Amino acid sequence: MSIPDYMQCAEDHQTLLVVVQPVGIVSEDNFFRIYKRISSVSQISVRDSQRVLCIRYRHHYPPENNEWGDFQTHRKVVGLVTITDCSSARDWPQTLEKFHVQKELYGSTLYDSRLFVFGLQGGVTEQPRTDVAFYPSYDDCQAVEKRVEDFIESLFIVLESKRLDRATDKSGDKIPLLCVPFEKKDFVGLDTDSRHYKKRCQGRTRKHVGDLCLQAGMLQDALVHYHVAVELLRSVNDFLWLGAALEGLCSASVIYHYPGGTGGQTGARRFLGSSPADAANRHRPGAQEVLIDPGALTTNGINADTSAEIGRAKNCLSPEDIIDKYKEAISYYSKYKNAGVIELEACVKAVRILAIQKRSMEASEFLQNAVYINLRQLSEEEKIQRYSILSELYELIGFRRKSAFFKRVAAMQCVAPSISEPGWRACYKLLLETLPGYSLSLDPKDFNKGTHRGWAAVQMRLLHELVYASRRMGNPALSVRHLSFLLQTMLDFLSDQEKKDVTQSLENYTSKCPGTMEVITLPDGLTLPPVPFTKLPIVRRVQLLNLPTSLRPRKMKSLLGQNVSTKSPFIYSPIIAHSRGEERSKKIDFQWVQGDVCEVQLMVYNPMPFELRVENMGLLTSGVEFESLPAALSLPAESGLYPVTLVGVPQTTGTITVNGYHTTVFGVFSDCLLDNLPGIKTGGSSVEVIPALPRLQISTSLPRSAHSLQPSSGDEISTNVSVQLYNGETQQLIIKLENIGMEPLEKLEVTSKILTTKEKLYGDFLSWKLEETLAQFPLQPGQVATFTVNIKVKLDFSCQENVLQDLSDDGISVSGFALCSPFRQVVRPRADSKPANPPEGGRPGDSSQAKTLEAILNFKYSGGPGHVEGYYRSLSLGLHVEVEPSVFFTRVSTLPATSTRQCHLLLDVFNCTEHELTVCARSNEELTLHPSECQRMAIQVDKFNFESFPESPGEKGQLEGERQTARSLEINSKLGIRWGLPSLKRTGEAGVEGLLSQPVLEQLQLAPLQWDVLVDGQPCDCEAAACRVGDPVRLEVRLTNRSARSVGPFALSVVPFQDHRNGVHSYDLHGAVSFVGSSTFYLDTVQPSGQSACLGALLFLHTGDFSLHIRSQADGKSKELPRSWLCLPGVRVRAVEAQA
Repeated sequence: MSIPDYMQCAEDHQTLLVVVQPVGIVSEDNFFRIYKRISSVSQISVRDSQRVLCIRYRHHYPPENNEWGDFQTHRKVVGLVTITDCSSARDWPQTLEKFHVQKELYGSTLYDSRLFVFGLQGGVTEQPRTDVAFYPSYDDCQAVEKRVEDFIESLFIVLESKRLDRATDKSGDKIPLLCVPFEKKDFVGLDTDSRHYKKRCQGRTRKHVGDLCLQAGMLQDALVHYHVAVELLRSVNDFLWLGAALEGLCSASVIYHYPGGTGGQTGARRFLGSSPADAANRHRPGAQEVLIDPGALTTNGINADTSAEIGRAKNCLSPEDIIDKYKEAISYYSKYKNAGVIELEACVKAVRILAIQKRSMEASEFLQNAVYINLRQLSEEEKIQRYSILSELYELIGFRRKSAFFKRVAAMQCVAPSISEPGWRACYKLLLETLPGYSLSLDPKDFNKGTHRGWAAVQMRLLHELVYASRRMGNPALSVRHLSFLLQTMLDFLSDQEKKDVTQSLENYTSKCPGTMEVITLPDGLTLPPVPFTKLPIVRRVQLLNLPTSLRPRKMKSLLGQNVSTKSPFIYSPIIAHSRGEERSKKIDFQWVQGDVCEVQLMVYNPMPFELRVENMGLLTSGVEFESLPAALSLPAESGLYPVTLVGVPQTTGTITVNGYHTTVFGVFSDCLLDNLPGIKTGGSSVEVIPALPRLQISTSLPRSAHSLQPSSGDEISTNVSVQLYNGETQQLIIKLENIGMEPLEKLEVTSKILTTKEKLYGDFLSWKLEETLAQFPLQPGQVATFTVNIKVKLDFSCQENVLQDLSDDGISVSGFALCSPFRQVVRPRADSKPANPPEGGRPGDSSQAKTLEAILNFKYSGGPGHVEGYYRSLSLGLHVEVEPSVFFTRVSTLPATSTRQCHLLLDVFNCTEHELTVCARSNEELTLHPSECQRMAIQVDKFNFESFPESPGEKGQLEGERQTARSLEINSKLGIRWGLPSLKRTGEAGVEGLLSQPVLEQLQLAPLQWDVLVDGQPCDCEAAACRVGDPVRLEVRLTNRSARSVGPFALSVVPFQDHRNGVHSYDLHGAVSFVGSSTFYLDTVQPSGQSACLGALLFLHTGDFSLHIRSQADGKSKELPRSWLCLPGVRVRAVEAQA
């Protein structure tokens, strides 16, 4: 026997072998339809007995194996079932002849046979025959199973008769010697009468009877016969048959201990009528080997008074003894070269038993022995079968890697060089089956779960073989998938040269068949998941970027009471915190805008030792329709972390989730999901997309500034412009507003903010009229509107300390003493007191004294669907103004005028520029100053009646400052001082807001007590009043109380004098002036807003110019009043000759 049956198991010893074969031409589908139905009848209960008959079916069985039927009866073909197609009666004789020819192949061992004929109808089918069954068709054959049961019963009858013949043969006749095929030539010429020969014959016969009993379902009888045969054969050293007897004993014991079978699902058989509890009770280790007297045997087995359970228990081997006997039997088989198949099958049976007993190490010893059993020269198909069975057995005992090794050997045997037509498909299929044994999965997700499992070098070799096999199969897509998997999962174990070789091969494959993300389904149903290149390049961080500051949407302030329903009334709720924790970790607190380009930044690096080109890299999103704008990049070899920005445009509104990115590397298209990326850092992957908003772009008439403003609020300035102005100058800034978006611009709000500055500004720095711009709205896409801003810089015009020092050296007093003349006085700096080239910063007009002002114009605008939802955008314009000094007022003082309602304001003006400068007031002519020249100008002004401020004790200091500022602004507005630079054609204002001290303000203020003096009813505030000598002159003094309290009473004394205009005043005028009445006038108390007057008269006795000095006597309540309140205007009277 040279063809082993690797599927055999120990319980097959109790089966009858039936061969089912086609006769003539029968389609494979029809044959296996009937074969499946026939093989379903594998066990039948014997009538009037508890015995069970087991059948083993084969559709192919080598006739030479049938010659070993006497050695082990389960190898003998005892039944033949043939299946044939016969459509007409004339073909019937030929069909029947073929049936008889088929029987002759196994004729020496057959107990019975059957012929199933399909398709024949008519008279032939009506002839009664026991060995032939006719069926109209393969679909109309309901009685097949019943015919098979009848056929098995006929086999049992023959089997039982043979068993009885052997068991009851007690005559003194010679017992024939049973032989295996290779023994017949060895027994020629032996002494058949010797005791040794007779024992050999008896032992072999006992073993044969044990086989028949086992097949007939008599387990206890078989155990007894096997024990007897072992003793007989051991005594004569008949090792081959002793091994067979021991194997039979082991098989019977296995059937007892493991009624469920040892061959898995295919070979599992369970005795009818035996419960699982019985099977459990049978499996009792340690059973002793006690023989039963053969005389107790009857034709029906053991005597009825003997317990079958006791008999089986005493003769059955324990599970441990079963393996020992198998080892002994195999050792006997190994003594015979021609018994290699028997030895191999015994090893396989023992392994299956050890697998059930969980004794993997002992099973591996049996398998290792089976590997080295030398059979005849096997064909390539037989080698493949042998290695495949070894692989399955190693898998059965848990040796997965050993199993994978033999499976791979079988795969390589499929494409051996000696095979004319290599079976690459079979090779590929077997290679796939080896993957679990090498801890290798074709799903790349399994390689993201932690440390690498398995031997990487072996796994790479296996993947290379899969690539090659799939290529030889003519499936380039499969080759690309396996090579991509190799590069993705084994990248860390590839050398630099191997990385180059693999990528070059991959590019060659993908040039013919690009790699995709589609699932590949193999013909056997196995699916290969896609392999995204998450390591080419490796992504370490994914960050969704906010829009630029000028494009970020902002929510308008909602009214009180809105969004209340979304907030919990509790301060803390663990349920809300738990349910929303994951959402908070992924949701980002800024928004994207529909139709605007949005950015996602990836930090990547290239692990390859060469430049990596990544094409078609874009974003994978969900939730919102998104237009991804692919990018291409080239990463240098082992680049380290490298920022890559991917962009796209959301087309609809909602919540968009960035799920990952897609790339094309080496011709393989990959969809890389963030959830499958190990060790990635992300600050969230979901962001809200709000409705579309317009986009505003601004351009100005001023040049861009090199200074970048940094506002404290953190807002980003989109545009910075700069301008250089002289102090007091005003310039217009024209801003063009262009709508570069796709939505109309409907709303615009402009605000300004002056950044922190040490300089004090007077007046409005920035001013505009928004109504003119809003008249051009709504601004459609592409349209432009203009917006005008007035920039007015007005800082303090007071002089700095170094300038004061220079002017003091030139003889100009800066202490504020009163000048003797109200007229203009020109003072130039001395030429010998200053160097020709002053050092830097020493000259008042030097650029180092320039001051800086910075401000931000903020444009809030909205429109389109975003405006409906309450969103707007903000755009900021930075303004940098360099302020050069124009003029300085180095000294300010006052002189009284001829009228008490007026005074002279004296200003020393200094030209700080390098150009000729003109200065003028509202009521004065222009004053021209050369560079670094100082001149004094006098301005006659009416005194001011300042409005009073409310008194508040808690804010006295603050109100005093506000009162002084307000008075200075009022004075400055009436002065109207302007300067001009004719050479530059630039003009501006000059103010005295920061120059007026409290004493100066008091001199410029009208006193609350207004005194009016009338001579003959005419006011005499400015010019001299005329009168005639000798005529009485009526003098009236009126007091108007504008203060908030009552004043008086007052005593006014009138003192006449003459001014000789040489500094000498003459008061001795008794002969020139005479009073009509008293020279003292009395005024009663005057209430607030009240008025009072007193009258008197004078008489001038000769001609001349006279002056009257009216003063209040310091007595009573008048001492509490300021002296400025009691200043009465001087009176000049010219006495002329009386007319004749």
